Amino acid sequence: MAATFHFAMETPPDSMFSEIQTLNKFNEEQFKQIVTIVLTFLLEPAKSSQLVVHLDDFARDEGISAAPLRNIVRSLITILNNAVKRNMTPSQLNEDLVNLGLSEEKSSYLSDQWKSNLLGLSRTAVGQTLMVNQLMDMEWKFGVTAASSELQQVGSTFLQLKLVVNKGNKTENVFMELSVPQFYSFLHEMEKAKMSLEYFS
Repeated sequence: MAATFHFAMETPPDSMFSEIQTLNKFNEEQFKQIVTIVLTFLLEPAKSSQLVVHLDDFARDEGISAAPLRNIVRSLITILNNAVKRNMTPSQLNEDLVNLGLSEEKSSYLSDQWKSNLLGLSRTAVGQTLMVNQLMDMEWKFGVTAASSELQQVGSTFLQLKLVVNKGNKTENVFMELSVPQFYSFLHEMEKAKMSLEYFS
């Protein structure tokens, strides 16, 4: 039976499997550099132009082709972005990476780095949604995890958000799931944004 993935509804394309598996060919230091480049981009998407520069510099320094490296990084960004949107646990991310063919050691390192930066990544994801699109309406509901493959997840509270954003010619629903600490961080950002708007109005 084919492995199911937490970050995607369907089995990822074959290209993603081969790109993630190519990461196994990099030594530990090279892999850590790639992870740093990807997380820096996800935490500061406003500096997206620097991503290409960093990748080209890395490819030149390591004597590898830049085009395949960009594809690998694109796959990693897709996986990590979806992991944030789906409120995945580090162990779920680790499981998905192993199922994609990444070594246990590299999967574990990437999951740990993702966990360390999770609050910043969540804040950036919410901020991007609101920065690009005008927020029209918002609904939320609290829930409690009743069953999970992870014992510590049982009984933990979470918040499901439904943002209705204006895309210009149409409105679109954006769904997110946040833990309670992530929600309070989000609320803090919203209060800061509100204060800024009031100050300039």
